[in-house]
Amino acid sequence: MAEAKRRVIIITDGDYVAQKAVEHVAREVGGRCITLSAGNPTALSGKQMVALIKMAANDPVLIMCDDNGNYGRGRGEQAIEYVLKHPDIEVIGAIAVASNTRWVHGARVRYSIDQAGQIVEEAVDKEGHSDKKLQHRIYGDTVDIINRYHIPNVIGIGDIGKMEGRDRLLDGCPVTLKAVQWILQRSERHDRGEEDGLQAKGTAHRFPS
Repeated sequence: MAEAKRRVIIITDGDYVAQKAVEHVAREVGGRCITLSAGNPTALSGKQMVALIKMAANDPVLIMCDDNGNYGRGRGEQAIEYVLKHPDIEVIGAIAVASNTRWVHGARVRYSIDQAGQIVEEAVDKEGHSDKKLQHRIYGDTVDIINRYHIPNVIGIGDIGKMEGRDRLLDGCPVTLKAVQWILQRSERHDRGEEDGLQAKGTAHRFPS
C-alpha cells in the first residue's frame, strides 16, 4: 500500500521572528515546523526540504521559504516549486506574506487576514492593513510563484510575528495562528466534499488591544 502524502502548508517568510512564530503555531495546531527551512534566504534545497518533511512526526508540516528580497526566482521560490511538484507531498495551502516589495507581480489572493484578525476579501500590506488599492495582490519577495501553480487555500497576511505588535509571540501569534487554522478548516471541508461556506468576515477571535 502506498504511503499517504504528507500534508504541507507553505509560508513565504523565513526570518528569525517568523521562524519563532511558525514554530509556536505548528505546536498549537498539533503539527510540525521544519525549523531548518527558515533563513534569509532559504538555506535548504527543495530536495532537502522534502526529506525533512517526510521525517516530521505529524501533519500538517509548516515550511518557510524566503528569497530575502532577491530579484527573480530565488532560493525560496525554487524550493517551493520542488515541493509542489513532489509526488509524495500534498500542499494543502499557502500563506502569502506581504513585505511591500514593489518589483514583483504579487500573488493574487481572494482572502487575507488583517492585523485585527479579521478575514477580509482584500489584500493586506506588510503591517496587516487591508487596502482595496492593492487589487487583491500580496506584494512580497517570495510570492510570485504562487500564481504559477494551482495551490488551494491561499491567504494573504502581513509580516509574520510583527504587524505593529498585533502578532507578537508573547500574545501567541494570533494572526498567523488564524491563517493556519483557516487553511486547515478549508482543507478539511474539501476532504468531506463540502462546498466552501466560509464567509469573508468569519469566525471571531479575541486579539490583544
